[in-house]
This record gives sequence, C-alpha cells and structure tokens, in this order.
Amino acid sequence: MLSEEEKEELKAELVQLEDEITTLRQVLSAKERHLVEIKQKLGMNLMNELKQNFSKSWHDMQTTPAYKKTHETLSHAGQKATAAFSNVGTAISKKFGDMRNSPTFKSFEERVETTVTSLKTKVGGTTPGGGSFEEVLSSAAQASAQSSGGGPRRAEEEELQC
Repeated sequence: MLSEEEKEELKAELVQLEDEITTLRQVLSAKERHLVEIKQKLGMNLMNELKQNFSKSWHDMQTTPAYKKTHETLSHAGQKATAAFSNVGTAISKKFGDMRNSPTFKSFEERVETTVTSLKTKVGGTTPGGGSFEEVLSSAAQASAQSSGGGPRRAEEEELQC
C-alpha cells in the first residue's frame, strides 16, 4: 500500500512525464516536417527511397551465407542438367544416324524413290533432270482434275484422240 504522500508524488511525476511526451511528440513532428522539406529540395521522393531500400535489402540478402549456398547449389544443378540434356541430344542424334543407316530404312527409302519415279512416269512429267517432287504432285493433281472434270466419257474421248 502507498501512502497519500507517495501517491501525490507519483501523480505529479505522471503529469510531468505526460507533458514531456507531448513536448517530444511535437518536436518529433516538427523535425519530420523539416525532413520532408529538405528531401523535397534535394529532389528525393518516396519512390527513390523505396528503390534505395530495395537495393540495399537485395544486396544484404545476397551477402548472406544461406543465399550464397543456395546460389552455388542451383548453379551446380544447372550445370549438371545442361550436361544431361547435351548427352540426351547426342544419344538421340546417334540413334537417328544408326536408324538412317539401317537396312529397314534403306529399303523404305528405295521404295519411296521407286514410287516417286513411277509417279513421274505415269504423269508423263519426265522433264530434264527429273523434276521436283512438288512438280510431280502438281502435275498429278492437274491430270486428276482433267480426267474427273469431264467424267468417264470425256476420258474415253481423249484416249480416242490420242
């Protein structure tokens, strides 16, 4: 329990502290206004401050041991992934090369070549140099359009005229 005299002293101290706090708040407010005025005169604004704070924070983060370790680990993993993709690409290229040299592919290639030659002969497009595949297809499409344009009777008439 406090005596009446101690209570009065504490109340007086309380009033004095509240007055000091009010005075300090007023001084702080005046200093903050003055700070804003100086920054405006120097051309500093909120955006510049945010950029500076962000840059400083980013720099601080990059210098932490955790960031350095993570960066090192990810860099190493990236190098390994690049090497793995390179090996996969080399393996696929080798397999395609092996497949192209296989007897089955050679046989398929010969069949396609024979079919193209046959188409050229049937279409009658034996141009010097053999003509390109596109030319053969184009002439085949034209021949098909002409023969189907007049129906079967027109095709018979064309055969008689030849």
